[in-house]
Amino acid sequence: MTTDLFGEIAIHPGRRIAGRLVDVLATPSPDTFETAPVARLALGFEGVPGDRHAGFIRPAGGREPWYARGTEIRSGRQLSIVSVEDLAEVAAAMGLTEVAPAWIGANIVIRDVPRLSFLPAGTRLFFDGGAVVVVEGQNAPCRFAGAAIARRTGAASAELGFRAVARRLRGVVASVERPGAIEAGGAVAVKIPEQWIY
Repeated sequence: MTTDLFGEIAIHPGRRIAGRLVDVLATPSPDTFETAPVARLALGFEGVPGDRHAGFIRPAGGREPWYARGTEIRSGRQLSIVSVEDLAEVAAAMGLTEVAPAWIGANIVIRDVPRLSFLPAGTRLFFDGGAVVVVEGQNAPCRFAGAAIARRTGAASAELGFRAVARRLRGVVASVERPGAIEAGGAVAVKIPEQWIY
């Protein structure tokens, strides 16, 4: 006989939010961390062709301590998605006028989606033109992003400061479910699945 130690499971219904696509960015080369604005992103099943995080597999790193570093695993980090609102909060907490999405390697910048960084895994983002991406999880702040902010602002404390301040404000990582081209200025339909806490 199994005893339920957790009590009643709360189930929250799915819902939809309408957002706006502010900017799209890509890395100029696979060796570059920072991204740069582009006219459009041509999303394939592997992500953004030629981008640093493109591909179906990647080596495990510090975010996956249950694997030895370098172990090949499925990539759920094809895209980095951030929000204008979350980055403004990060910048204010760091005493900076801005934290530009390009500095931290973002691919997609969205506005009008409250607390975008808390979108649960399984959330789907539907873009004008038909492309669909699936949220895999939160994007943890990393030293590369902090170092880029420090370089760009001249604030030496930014490297460590970003990692402390941007936790749960760094956006989400996602993978492509349906390929297509996306361009800044379009609508984004955010479909949040039914959620429950186990």
